[in-house]
Amino acid sequence: MPKAKKPEPPRRIRIKKNDQVKVIAGRDKGKNGRVIEVNRDTGRIIVEGVNMVKRHTKANPSRQIKGGIAEREATIHVSNVMILTSGGLPSRIGFKVDEVGGKTRRVRIARKSGEVLDKK
Repeated sequence: MPKAKKPEPPRRIRIKKNDQVKVIAGRDKGKNGRVIEVNRDTGRIIVEGVNMVKRHTKANPSRQIKGGIAEREATIHVSNVMILTSGGLPSRIGFKVDEVGGKTRRVRIARKSGEVLDKK
């Protein structure tokens, strides 16, 4: 009898919701989009307008669900995307300790340009 697979620990994902990303591998290579959802348990994200799949749904009037073929985004692995800087340059993500008004905080930076990615 085969051994049961151990669950993987949650991945350290540096991409956050609402980040602009570029797909660097797969069917939608070269497309840009905004991150809608991040799943840290599976290491996958949903990007707006990327990896579109057709879903056949059954009508359910009590839940206001229309039947038919619906097209929606499927998940994509986080390793297949790179974050975009404000200039539209794809980059890896690094961290830097920043001091603002006597407070220290860890901010994400673009490795290519050194630009701070966190808005605050």
